Amino acid sequence: MRRLLAVGAGLFAIVATTGAASAADLAARSYTKAPVISAVAYDWSGFYVGLNGGGGWGRDCYTITNVAGAPVGPASEGCHSPSGGLVGGQVGYRWQSANWVFGLEAQGDWADLKGSNSSLTAIIPYSNQTKVDALGLFTGQVGYAWNNVLWYVKGGAAVTDNKYTSYFDASGVVIYRASETRWGGTVGTGIEFGFAPNWSAALEYDHLFMGTNNVAFQPIAAVTRSDDIKQNVDIATVRVNYRFGGPVIAKY
Repeated sequence: MRRLLAVGAGLFAIVATTGAASAADLAARSYTKAPVISAVAYDWSGFYVGLNGGGGWGRDCYTITNVAGAPVGPASEGCHSPSGGLVGGQVGYRWQSANWVFGLEAQGDWADLKGSNSSLTAIIPYSNQTKVDALGLFTGQVGYAWNNVLWYVKGGAAVTDNKYTSYFDASGVVIYRASETRWGGTVGTGIEFGFAPNWSAALEYDHLFMGTNNVAFQPIAAVTRSDDIKQNVDIATVRVNYRFGGPVIAKY
């Protein structure tokens, strides 16, 4: 019995000594720093081109001022609201500083905005019709970006191409025609979403202040006539842009 206890004690001492030596031989465990998580920032800087499409509506008010070379009135002939679709494109450049985005843009659209009303001054009933068949915007932009979401305001110059027609209500026979290219101003706002490193889509609204011009009509079946025509136009568009340069940047 004593011999078994002695043998057991000896084995325990050997195992304990060996375990302690093995633990001492193990290298100290090194500390590994957790990887830094980077936040990806969308960069709005660079040249871009795009397409847009949507609709427009306006307000044209006619005031007759001259008939057959003699001043009249002035007398209001009434107002109408041309409306319809438009499609076109835009080209611009943006640069970004922190969250602020600045830009310049030129936009041109083919349009089909049309409206008419019966003249309030006619002895023989006739109607005046306006058709806006093209428009352009030349604007500066200031925006604020939340990564790939950009809200911006814009303002600058606007131009519309207009055709005016007067026709007898009963027969539809055209009695006057006129056309003009008119310059004015514009303000607008939009929100744009970057859905890929170089692609973005936007919703935009613009108001065009086109002022009042005196328009001389060319008579077809009547005497000469001039009207002061006041015009305002509103447009709402969906836009898709492709941007050159300005890769996505990782901020640490």
